[in-house]
Amino acid sequence: MSAFVTELVPVKGELAAVAFRRSARAQKISLRIDAAQGGIVITLPMRASRRAGLSLLQTHEAWVAEKLAALPTALPFKPGAMVPVCGVPHKIVPTAAGRGGAWIEDGRILVTGEPAFLARRVADCLKRLARQKLTALTAEKARLAGLSPKTVRVKDTKTRWGSCAPDGTVAFCWRLILAPDFVQDYVVGHEVAHLKHMNHGKNFWALTEKLTAHREAASAWLSVHGQALLRVG
Repeated sequence: MSAFVTELVPVKGELAAVAFRRSARAQKISLRIDAAQGGIVITLPMRASRRAGLSLLQTHEAWVAEKLAALPTALPFKPGAMVPVCGVPHKIVPTAAGRGGAWIEDGRILVTGEPAFLARRVADCLKRLARQKLTALTAEKARLAGLSPKTVRVKDTKTRWGSCAPDGTVAFCWRLILAPDFVQDYVVGHEVAHLKHMNHGKNFWALTEKLTAHREAASAWLSVHGQALLRVG
């Protein structure tokens, strides 16, 4: 899938960003809300026209407007912003001390350098922490299950918190580091269980519940707060 074009389109009287994407695998036109960007994504099969995509948007205009209006407020990385790290609010604080980059200390995210680099440095810091913590947690749960992932990756995914490929590659959205520990524990346990069961059958859920005690609580938390995590950064 590749980006085709992004434009502003009126939706119930308000301009909304619409990203048109071409996909060789798409069998029909589809649309979804991009919570991270606060816009709309229309996926087009290779021969479908932009006009057909807009027609689908118009058909579902009321639904789209409702979903856009319900999105949580964006939380950009800027001085003074309170950003959750493992569910605990941390204040972004520019500092002249220390070497270049950003790090977490005493409930703060300390950032050096020019203001133009602040957002990227905060994101890099959180992604680095996510990689360290989720990789270690995956290894721990894989040992408990007698399994071995091929590799663990941390990505900027928009629609899934985690995934497990048939080759044993486990991947997570870096924004999981913003969520409480019990949510991270569940998502990692869920994906490690997929190393043995590439389905959501009875045996899969039995293994998941051996690896994490937080299935119900974490699923409920993500249902309520998941979109807010996508609006961070």
